[in-house]
Amino acid sequence: MSDTVKVAQVTSVNKYSLLFATIMVAISCIGFGTVPFFAKSLSAAGIKSEYIPFYRYLFSALVFFPTLFVLKGRFKSMLWGFAAGASMGIGWISYIEALKIVPVSTAGVIYMTYPIFTLLIARVWLKEKPHFKAVLASLIILAATMIAMADVSLNPSHVSALLYSFLAPIGFGLSINILVNKLNDIPPMSRVCCVGIGSLVGLSILIGPGGFEHIVPPTPNALYLAIGIALCTATIPQLIYSTFAPMIGSAKAAIAGSVELPTMFIVGWLAFGEQLTPLQLISGALVVTAIAMTPTTRVKHKIPK
Repeated sequence: MSDTVKVAQVTSVNKYSLLFATIMVAISCIGFGTVPFFAKSLSAAGIKSEYIPFYRYLFSALVFFPTLFVLKGRFKSMLWGFAAGASMGIGWISYIEALKIVPVSTAGVIYMTYPIFTLLIARVWLKEKPHFKAVLASLIILAATMIAMADVSLNPSHVSALLYSFLAPIGFGLSINILVNKLNDIPPMSRVCCVGIGSLVGLSILIGPGGFEHIVPPTPNALYLAIGIALCTATIPQLIYSTFAPMIGSAKAAIAGSVELPTMFIVGWLAFGEQLTPLQLISGALVVTAIAMTPTTRVKHKIPK
C-alpha cells in the first residue's frame, strides 16, 4: 500500500472521528437543553433556586468520586475542574432565576450567547486567535438570539433579571475553555466529578451554613424531578460532553452546543404551552447553519494514566 493511500485513509478516519465527536457533543447538549423543564417544574414545587443546580451536580460528584484517587500528581488539573464547576453553578442560579419570570425562549436565547463569550475568553485569556469562520458562526448565533427575542414583549421589571442572567453564558464560556484546554490530561469521568464538586462547593457557599434544612425534596414528584435533572441534564450528558468536546476544540464545542436553543424552544412548547413563532424557527435554522460551518480546532491530548 502506498504512502499516499495510507495518508488518505488516516485523514478519512480522522474526519469521521471528528464528525462523530461533534454529533456526540450535540446529542449531549440536547440533554442540557431539557434543563428548563426540570428547573421550572422544581421551582413550581417550591424548591429554591440554589437547590436545583445542587441536585443537578450531586449525583455525578458522588458516582464518579472514586475516579479522583487515580489523579496522582494532577492536583492543578483538579483545581481547574473545581473552578469550572463553581462558575457553572453560579451561572445556573442566574439562569433559573430568569426562568421564573420570563418564557423559556427568552431565557434560552440569552443563554445561547455563550459561544461568543467562549471565543472572547479564549482570545483574552488563552491568546487563541479565533478562525474567521468561528467568528462568523458566533455572529450568526448572535443574530439568531436577536431574531428569537424579536417577538418577546419585556416587562420593564424583568430587565435587571435578564441582565443578571448573562452570568450564565459568561460562566459557561469560561467552563468550556477550562474543560477543553486545562483538563485534557485527566479521564472524562474525573472531569465530570471535578466539575460536580466545584459546583457543589460554590453552591454550598451561596446557600450558607443553615440553608440545607429544607433541601430534601418535599414530595415524591419533586424527588423524581430532582433525580431526572441529575441524570438527564448532568451525569449522562456531561460524561458524553467531557469525553468528546476536547476532541473538537472550544469553538466547535460551543457552536455544536447551540443545538440547545431549538431544544429549549421545543421544551417550552410541549411542556409549558409556549407558542413557537416563525422567527424562532428561523433562529433554530441559523443555529444549525452555524454548527455546520464552524471549523474544528483540536487540542493536544495528554494520555491519562
